[in-house]
Amino acid sequence: MDYSYESDHTKFMREFLEKNPQLQEKRLAARNIWWDKKLDKEERKRFNESSVPMKPYVYFGG
Repeated sequence: MDYSYESDHTKFMREFLEKNPQLQEKRLAARNIWWDKKLDKEERKRFNESSVPMKPYVYFGG
């Protein structure tokens, strides 16, 4: 089995990132904005406690 196959998309992305190395830093900075955050347990606890439970059959009146 030939494991050396590389899709067109993978080739494009590899070549694009090689030509634009500054994008890796921007990508990591953008990721840090949304994903790589410390989880505050106390804030998460308050968030979970403040949620209102959903009523069953929300699509029916009554």
